[in-house]
Amino acid sequence: MTSLMPAPHLQPIARLFTGPRPFAGNRLAYPMETHQQTLRQAIHCQGVGLHSGKNVHLTIKPAPVGSGIRFIRTDLGGQSVAAHIEKVVDTTLATTLGEGACTVSTTEHVLAALRGCGIDNADIELDGPEVPIMDGSAAPFCALIRETGSRRQNEPRIALRITKPIHYNEGEKRLTILPFAGFAVFEEIIFDDDIIQRQRCSTVLRGDDFLIDIAPARTFGRAEDVEFLWARGLALGGSLDNVVTIHWDRKSVLNEGGLRFDNEFVRHKVLDLIGDLSLLGFPLLGRIRAFKVGHSQHLGLMKKIAASPDSWELVHLLPGGFLRRAATQAM
Repeated sequence: MTSLMPAPHLQPIARLFTGPRPFAGNRLAYPMETHQQTLRQAIHCQGVGLHSGKNVHLTIKPAPVGSGIRFIRTDLGGQSVAAHIEKVVDTTLATTLGEGACTVSTTEHVLAALRGCGIDNADIELDGPEVPIMDGSAAPFCALIRETGSRRQNEPRIALRITKPIHYNEGEKRLTILPFAGFAVFEEIIFDDDIIQRQRCSTVLRGDDFLIDIAPARTFGRAEDVEFLWARGLALGGSLDNVVTIHWDRKSVLNEGGLRFDNEFVRHKVLDLIGDLSLLGFPLLGRIRAFKVGHSQHLGLMKKIAASPDSWELVHLLPGGFLRRAATQAM
């Protein structure tokens, strides 16, 4: 949520600062929009759900200032779930959100598109249990958002600024977030597949970098893994149109046209990370180092952030790149 007042379900992790005045030595490393943004008008798309195999119609609508991102199931009479870490109910194969009978899975790609395009407030309506996979990337959502454009709202944007390092480890899987006057990611993956092996990606979320370098990267899987999932009633919507499928020999992909990037696999991991981290409810100011992680570890890091209030603060983004502490500090 981006309101100055904490929402009721977020109050337990609220803390206060005295005096929302500017403080010296705190300035963004590069320009960022100072006010909250929503869409100029609604956008529409339809496609198959990767795991359910069901055709889904999706509409993203403008939303009021401070409302954040919300998923609305039109097939369930308008039941909704907020895009927030407290609503994550499953991280198997994708990030699934739930509130009562309302669940929405594979949320990470559309959330990454909204964050990458600078949209703070939006209502996402869909008539099924899963966001359509489109081509397996965030690019189709970004194209729709850029086509309709964004609208500046009359409230300052609030960001979550990391002030001390935060670490989250699960065995060899590691995530660290460090103080940084912007948002940057360095991610590394290691797979046995000859076509992947060790891949690294470093990016900064500014300007069109996300749209060009990260958004087009598609989800991926091994041919035998897709077959295994099909046999168990999963990945029913998966095809060469929406999944980069690694050949059984592990040396090539089955998709006509091959890869979009030499390191498309790790770029998609960065895409997933950006989408999942948007569940914090605020743009994030920090530098992330990620090693061999997935949705479960992303959730673990976010929970660690929420549990470490002495290591972050909420700040207003001011003209000229200056930052000012928000009066109320609530995630």
